[in-house]
Amino acid sequence: MEQPVTPPASDNAAQPQQFSTPRTARPHARRRIRLIAGAAGLLVGALALTACGGDAKANDDGKKDKGSDAAAAKDASTLKITISAKDGSTNASINDVTVKADGGKLSDVTMTEAQGGKTVAGALAADGLSWKPTGKVERGTQYKITANGKDDKGRPATENSQFTTVSAKDSFIGTYTPDDGSTVGVGMPVSFTFNKAITNKKDVLSHITVTSSSGQQVVGHWFNSTRLDFRPEEYWKAGSKVTMKIDLDKVEGAKGIYGVQKKDVSFTIGRNQVSTVDVKTQKMTVQQDGKTIKTIPVSTGSAAHPTYNGQMVISEKFTQTRMNGDSVGFGGEYDIKDVPHAMRLSTSGTFIHGNYWGDPSVFGNEGTSHGCVGMRDVKGAAGDTSAKWMFDHSLIGDVVVVQGSPDKTIAPDNGLNGWNLSWAQWTADSAS
Repeated sequence: MEQPVTPPASDNAAQPQQFSTPRTARPHARRRIRLIAGAAGLLVGALALTACGGDAKANDDGKKDKGSDAAAAKDASTLKITISAKDGSTNASINDVTVKADGGKLSDVTMTEAQGGKTVAGALAADGLSWKPTGKVERGTQYKITANGKDDKGRPATENSQFTTVSAKDSFIGTYTPDDGSTVGVGMPVSFTFNKAITNKKDVLSHITVTSSSGQQVVGHWFNSTRLDFRPEEYWKAGSKVTMKIDLDKVEGAKGIYGVQKKDVSFTIGRNQVSTVDVKTQKMTVQQDGKTIKTIPVSTGSAAHPTYNGQMVISEKFTQTRMNGDSVGFGGEYDIKDVPHAMRLSTSGTFIHGNYWGDPSVFGNEGTSHGCVGMRDVKGAAGDTSAKWMFDHSLIGDVVVVQGSPDKTIAPDNGLNGWNLSWAQWTADSAS
């Protein structure tokens, strides 16, 4: 409601005698004051209308004016673009970077390193509904993604995200064997070695699954905080296919430490070959699928340096390699730079290999080595010898069993030799 305007109190009190204008003239002064106040009100209203997000004002016809923002929103694209790595996020996955479209199609997506602007190659799906990088996404790197597209009415939409991938300091990886696509022997376990100590063992174990086409149950076993192996109760069935699914991406292995691996690996089990070394007779019997195919005279460890007993798995093969006593605690007792046809049986240095320097009479009769199993061979690894035959007929993952030695049974984590644990022992620690 409009209020009457009265003269300022100070004017009336200080100089009452100076009013010479007829009192009938005062309404004009009041009208001028009202006009000034009205103009100020119009100015304030104009200022309010120029600010985004202000309250809507009534038009002359009494209807609400929602402004140009509302008009633009009414004609906005219905395309929703989702970038998996949220804007401003840290510890983002290096495996799960994706862009998806809903309510339209993507037209182009660019992914670049924030520092330097290097572009990461990517592929847009044929249907225009998704995009993913095909180039390598590095750990501990800041990236920018800009994604453009249109809805079914041709209206454009854009989404941006800048994020940082998980750093090497805050992540863990596992190196594993065997390799994808390989063919291995029946004793080959799946073996992981992690680059950081794992404390959330149950979570990590639950995100690695190993299955066999043979239907054999496969169970994981932690040897320590960085070593995890998988195997069935008995050797793999010959000819079966084993599949390993690694889904460690974003899995917390220890406090603040996350996995970055996500992939599938498969390998094939070859024929069943198990070779048995009898230390008492100094002979090795090679069997395939339960049938003896060759007997080879050997020379095992000496009385001072006996060969381990137990089931051992071939983990590496070398046509020639150097064997130095310094590397396995024997000082300068030997240093042979061209040992032929060498196949590793333990991490600590047990091999089955060719021997050209020993007297031929020791093979099949006497143990003379520092713990390895030696077979007759020639210098240069070129002769037609029993050692070469064994090398040519062996796969990574084949089993060599040593029995009758005065030494102890090899430790199950010394190489790929978990078969020396009973099934009860293996499964007892599978989830801890």
